[in-house]
Amino acid sequence: MKFPFEAPFKDVQADLDQYVTAVFSCLESEFLIMPKGDGFVEYPVFEKGYEALKQATGGFRNLTPDVVMGCVMAVPVSVIVIRTILGFTPPEWAYVATQHMKMEISQGFVRTLDRDIRLAPLIPLNLSSMRTERINALVVTACAFLKKNVPKVTQDKIHRLDKADTKTGLDGIKSLSDIGAPYAMLLYERFLGRPFAGHRDSVSDLIGDSLESAIEDVLSKAGITYIKTKRAEKVPGFDQSPDFIIPSQFNPQVIIEAKITEDDGTARDKVTRIQHLGQLSMAGKFKGMPKYEVIACIAGRGFGVRREDMKKMLLATRGKVFTLQNLNKLVECTKLKEFKTK
Repeated sequence: MKFPFEAPFKDVQADLDQYVTAVFSCLESEFLIMPKGDGFVEYPVFEKGYEALKQATGGFRNLTPDVVMGCVMAVPVSVIVIRTILGFTPPEWAYVATQHMKMEISQGFVRTLDRDIRLAPLIPLNLSSMRTERINALVVTACAFLKKNVPKVTQDKIHRLDKADTKTGLDGIKSLSDIGAPYAMLLYERFLGRPFAGHRDSVSDLIGDSLESAIEDVLSKAGITYIKTKRAEKVPGFDQSPDFIIPSQFNPQVIIEAKITEDDGTARDKVTRIQHLGQLSMAGKFKGMPKYEVIACIAGRGFGVRREDMKKMLLATRGKVFTLQNLNKLVECTKLKEFKTK
């Protein structure tokens, strides 16, 4: 099967469906495997935090701020255990603590605290008085929320603490701590929250970096000069900076957009972005040819959902759509070969 980047553009235009099928044939989903990244908390470490908190509070019977704070200082990963019991993200915990304690606790502070603890989960904390005060505010808020029964809400709503362990306050936490949780309820709560959702969010940049790193490797091995732009970086001539510019932002000859996504909505957004780049290139064309070549490097099942979107991408890039499985042909089948020095 011939890929679109191996065929003249007129052939791609004449038989778009065939080339869409060719691209789909080598799109593989990346969602089953994720990078751990720095600060990944292994289960035995998480369990140490849980057991330390359980022992310090007498099986969650004495969940007072002073007791919990002592445990947090000695075994920092217990902070993550508390947040998991609450079911909050770091920014959400910061928000409710700010409201409850009437003091400013920024989302950035809690995100940094969460990351610092994940990097050194079992090393006792040695903090400034200001950081200690803010952590204590988080702990006081958590204890207050976990001691109460879930407030009643209208039938068309559900409270975030309406979970198997926190629905009835400390009684529920103590009960599950003593006898374990019913499997069906755990499965239901997992269904509501998606397994690994928090971790996937925390390593989203690394997931995308795997494709960009592969592109950099191809360009470097060919000795091609390139610019890899930073997020939100301003590049003259572009309302949104492309991922890669060859050879430089002052004389763009090749533009590469890279994206891994398992979501078809995100894929559609990227297709729209690539179409816009194609339009910009044609608006500045010279002697009927595009000002620069637009290349799409993609991965993930999100791009394999809508055939019409793939057709738009093939037209916008004049057939220059690559996947992780055929990046080895990126240089020889595009204008990049003109910049090859190795």
